[in-house]
Amino acid sequence: MTVDVERALAEVLPAEAVITDPDVLAAHRRDQAEWAPSGMPRVLVRPASTSEVQAVLRVATALRVPVVPRGAGSGLSGGANASDGCIVLSLMRMNRILEVDRRGMLAVVQPGALNGAVKAAAAEQGLWYAPDPASWEFSSIGGNLATNAGGLCCVKYGVTGDAVLGLEAVLADGTVVRTGGRTVKNVAGYDLTRLFVGSEGTLGVLTEATLRLRPRPSKATTLVAAFPTLVSAGTAVCDIMERSRPSVLELMDRTTVRAVESWKPMGLDVEAEALLIARSDAGGVQGEEELALMVAACERAGATSVLSTADEAEGELLMGARRFAFPALEQRGATLLDDVGVPVVRIPELLAAVERIAEKHGVLIGTFGHAGDGNMHPTVVFDRKDPEALARAKEAFDDILHAALALGGTITGEHGVGSLKRGFLGAQLGPETLRLHQAIKSALDPLGLLNPGKVL
Repeated sequence: MTVDVERALAEVLPAEAVITDPDVLAAHRRDQAEWAPSGMPRVLVRPASTSEVQAVLRVATALRVPVVPRGAGSGLSGGANASDGCIVLSLMRMNRILEVDRRGMLAVVQPGALNGAVKAAAAEQGLWYAPDPASWEFSSIGGNLATNAGGLCCVKYGVTGDAVLGLEAVLADGTVVRTGGRTVKNVAGYDLTRLFVGSEGTLGVLTEATLRLRPRPSKATTLVAAFPTLVSAGTAVCDIMERSRPSVLELMDRTTVRAVESWKPMGLDVEAEALLIARSDAGGVQGEEELALMVAACERAGATSVLSTADEAEGELLMGARRFAFPALEQRGATLLDDVGVPVVRIPELLAAVERIAEKHGVLIGTFGHAGDGNMHPTVVFDRKDPEALARAKEAFDDILHAALALGGTITGEHGVGSLKRGFLGAQLGPETLRLHQAIKSALDPLGLLNPGKVL
């Protein structure tokens, strides 16, 4: 079978697009979710066009070989992890920005284009591509689409799916379909664009995306507020969201603040239970008023200190504290990065639950994330050389998922289900909705060849 697969792929692809070198295969067997299971692929293919993707999928269908689509490999759920004997289909050669339409305020890009490259191309035309996952400098648009990635700005501007107007996708049998278009409104038929966004490569391989661009936002004003309790920080978040729409509203708990301050001293309040970082990009008088509303909300909630600035350079320094959160925790050991979402009003309960879970299992957990939309990232830190520590970390990771569900939340806000959280999907969806997912998967991929073992 191996020879048949290699021969068949070599007949339809250029020689340089078919790779069987064991070291290269090993380097493409997983994403950044270190603890998610992965197998060894049979072959790696690097198509350069939609027609070459079609050719790969036709071979896979004919020979009944599973296919795992892959972007830059920056995912955090095992969604791009190989299964034994599969074809890994890397889309990184399809990295062109095909069009930037300034007047139409859209871009047409291939899936291998990096998020940062799309932002730069938009900026050249005086426009802005809003979705900004933490990995924006090195994650691909295809990967962002696969997980419906979020980011710091999504509290105001939405997640990746909110910036997608249309898609081109290749189905498991090689059929090419196009969804959506170039119009802002489009309700002709089922919303297949939304169906493909976030499907993690299980329904089709995305080969082109039409993305919505925006005018550049105004210069941002920034505030940082320290709170004596988690409840007071949560109260401020709710008050801010009731009265305004910040462009950023981020939270860090004390464990995370102390990790950042230890790694990159910035004069942060290490005694505070929580730190809020907020921004307004409304600009002008409106921006000043919005910042004043957020300052007042923090003060009403009992903040021990509130610092604000209209200077963008100073604001970026303050934002650095939040951007350092995960790498600072990584300095303390191996990490299991969780990604849960709860209703905004229940953030304090989630943070309190995480503290109890950390105490129960004897592990260090630092929590940070997007307070404005309830998407938090409790990060379990442990000694990778200690098997017992790893076992406790995994138990804590699972307990955090249970806690989020108990609070009416979700097991993933932006990283995806992948293979890491597949066992929890049924608990969130319920049997009827899970069966509907399986029916959709069977309709589009009847042989189950696309990214098997992920999501469902």
